[in-house]
Amino acid sequence: MLQRTPLYERHKSAGAKLVDFAGWEMPVNYGSQIKEHEQVRSAAGLFDVSHMGVVDVSGADALAFLRRLLANDAARLKEPGQAFYTCMLNDAGGIIDDLIVYYLSEGRYRIVVNAARRTEDLDWMTGHAEQFDVRIRERADAAMIAVQGPQAEQCLGHAVDARLEHRLATLKPFRAMETGDWLIARTGYTGEDGFEVVLPARSAVDLWDHLTAAGAAPCGLGARDSLRLEAGLHLYGQDMDTTTTPLESALGWTVAWTPEDRDFIGRGALEKQREAGVSRRLVGFVLEGRGVLRHGQTLNSEAGGAGEITSGGFSPVLGCSIAMARIPAGDEGPWTVDMRGRALPVRRVKPPFVRNGQAFIN
Repeated sequence: MLQRTPLYERHKSAGAKLVDFAGWEMPVNYGSQIKEHEQVRSAAGLFDVSHMGVVDVSGADALAFLRRLLANDAARLKEPGQAFYTCMLNDAGGIIDDLIVYYLSEGRYRIVVNAARRTEDLDWMTGHAEQFDVRIRERADAAMIAVQGPQAEQCLGHAVDARLEHRLATLKPFRAMETGDWLIARTGYTGEDGFEVVLPARSAVDLWDHLTAAGAAPCGLGARDSLRLEAGLHLYGQDMDTTTTPLESALGWTVAWTPEDRDFIGRGALEKQREAGVSRRLVGFVLEGRGVLRHGQTLNSEAGGAGEITSGGFSPVLGCSIAMARIPAGDEGPWTVDMRGRALPVRRVKPPFVRNGQAFIN
């Protein structure tokens, strides 16, 4: 049986098309994915992301544990409320998951992991926690709501009390604040300004109703995917997985190499790869003509190289199809995509494709 979030009845009553996503019955759209995409780019969209995993890490060795567990260095989070994006790696440097870490206070951290990876992530975390004085707790009692878009601050401000409304305006990107049993973070997965709120499941419907009353329109996973693709943000299981490293996935910036004596899991493998050079890279492409780029399509280079599209789709802002793809390092093309037996030209670009609602590529 599929799991349901506390907002399931709200989705049903709003006419959402519900689909199985990582074992959860989730809204893919409420009618038009394009309209939902445009709503986020121009105003404010509302997403139920309660299927994401929320994990609290606490204890005297919480910092030491995370410094061992993660590719980025948790010691860089010095002030309560700071956050960063990073990867959790296996011994070969493969990506077990990508996640966001929030520093709450001394010895207290919150991690948000992907829905499809929560079981594997928890097993990996607990398996490596035995040598540390640390407690790992999955917050199955929590819900998570994201409000995204240029009017996100205004909408969330109307949904909370005046005291919190003032604090929202001062909250910087990748910063969070605790207020009672809520965590409000200026983070998101759309390439727009916005907030993600982790709160008790019992409070989710009330916040959802206040946000919709303030003008934020419910959006499904379809728009979330097209938004993140335009923003050049990765999707686990397509753009990266346990067979790829951060260096092969345009995520080298998430690895903290200093201090050199921090022995995080996968470091040895990454250092060897960095020294030898990667054999493949994750890059962006734009389709020059009509058609839609899709995950799994083959790319071919005039020089003889072959690649594969990892994420692809139509960009409402650009009015054309875009993709991220893994190709041999050093092969500059030109490239074509095999679309049902036809070789169509694609142009290599550097993501993001869209920034702040505007085209970011020529």
